[in-house]
Amino acid sequence: MNMKKLTSAVLAAVAAFTFVGGSADAATRDEIAAIKVSKKGNFQYWTKDSEAKKILVDYVKDVTNPKSKNFIPVKDRIATFDCDGTLMCETAPFYFDWLLQVHRINDSANYKATAEEKALAQKMRTAIDNHTANDELDDEKSVVFPKIMAGLTPDEYRAYIKNYINTTYVEGLSNLKTGEAFYLPMAEVVSYLNANDFTVYIVSGCERETIRALVDGIMDIEPNHIIGTDHSYTFAKQGNKRADRYFFKPDDKFMRGDKLLSINVNGNKIFRIQTEIGKKPVLAFGNSMGDASMFEFTLLDNKYKSAAFVLLCDDTERELGNVAKAEKVKKTALQYGWVPVSMKNDFATIYGDKVKREAK
Repeated sequence: MNMKKLTSAVLAAVAAFTFVGGSADAATRDEIAAIKVSKKGNFQYWTKDSEAKKILVDYVKDVTNPKSKNFIPVKDRIATFDCDGTLMCETAPFYFDWLLQVHRINDSANYKATAEEKALAQKMRTAIDNHTANDELDDEKSVVFPKIMAGLTPDEYRAYIKNYINTTYVEGLSNLKTGEAFYLPMAEVVSYLNANDFTVYIVSGCERETIRALVDGIMDIEPNHIIGTDHSYTFAKQGNKRADRYFFKPDDKFMRGDKLLSINVNGNKIFRIQTEIGKKPVLAFGNSMGDASMFEFTLLDNKYKSAAFVLLCDDTERELGNVAKAEKVKKTALQYGWVPVSMKNDFATIYGDKVKREAK
């Protein structure tokens, strides 16, 4: 090998090593954004013998082959992904929107919380620490969340989320900022599907504008392809007038309202897919029973060959896994024909090799 080729090879090896390991910490957002998987599927972050990856690749090869009886036209190659727990960490150590709400109430310099809101934040923090959330507390949280973010313009809210994810760290895992907590193997899946002319949507229970800020600059998913829980909007001078009878003028302000409109989980995911996409997905990816309705909607009575993949958070060294919960989800997956994906066995790395579970 001549010196020029040797130098190129060394530089390539160094670049590959740096990328896989992240850096001193996890893979950065820029490094995650640089993940590109070819049309043929040159995956780096899945284990070589992953059965789930093989099923996905075989499926994509089949339905994109014009000579196959299972060929799917490009216009109908729709793939839907849950977000928390599917594309990124959900147990950090708890749901993203819970942690964000506690941060807004307790730590935001630009928001003065009421005594009632501070009391709620304390209850939420206790539930987060003990993993003892209940429906009553979740309902209370859902009512208060839009109120504490009310009055922010879309740009202001996006800036708030960006600052939060770039300045906070995942609790329980070393060297991992909140905004870097994306699963590298799943980022590869999104890239792989994009390369094969699938249209990717995120269909999540997380608030829509929050997800838009989270994935901005990370994945090639258009903002109008992000479907989530919705909070209301209003105008500063609207008062009690209905929006359909209100004339927005240049001296007014378009901003977030203080009401929850809908929670995009379980059966609501099907309703939103129908109203916002208008087509059945042929692929669905999720991580919990909250995605089960989306899985079944994708698989049942589909005119095209379809598949559903469920991610099992069963890694207790590189993630905050729960083996018992993962086994329960896996049992259900096998019963219904969903493809189980094991973080422990199918992912060669999750966030980068420097990210480990911290000792309690």
